[in-house]
Amino acid sequence: MSQLWVPAYVAIGSNLDGPVSQVQSAMRQLASFNRSRLISQSRLYRSLPLGPQDQPEFVNAAVAMLTQLAPRELLNELKQLELSMGRAATTVRWGPRRIDLDLLVYGGLRIDEPDFTLPHPGVPDRNFVLYPLLDIAPTLTVPGHGSVAMLAARVGAAGLVPIT
Repeated sequence: MSQLWVPAYVAIGSNLDGPVSQVQSAMRQLASFNRSRLISQSRLYRSLPLGPQDQPEFVNAAVAMLTQLAPRELLNELKQLELSMGRAATTVRWGPRRIDLDLLVYGGLRIDEPDFTLPHPGVPDRNFVLYPLLDIAPTLTVPGHGSVAMLAARVGAAGLVPIT
């Protein structure tokens, strides 16, 4: 029996150990995920940190995938990739990190569990998530929030600089 292919969108961020190369490496590795296909990737953007300001700027991007993995399976694969790339346990909320992978949207699914929320709760308010998504999926509807283009226009691009 064949599994359905579901569109999924992943945010990538880094501000340690060569952030551009960390983001590009994550993109390459996402392209090799089991039962998944990378179909599009955004430009890279430099952004100010969301949390403590005494840390380097971030490099952010987003990818679109088609996957046969269930949402939690895909999330687990993303967390495994973070670990394999050397992500340390987070001690400071929104602190510096070598790599950060967030499952933003999975089809039209909405999940609200203590350890798993879809769409990712930061999508509607974070320009460093929305503008990379705007590159690859401007008409994507973020379930419960509206289109990426509308959300991006609402939050604006202040502090974001495209770098590729």
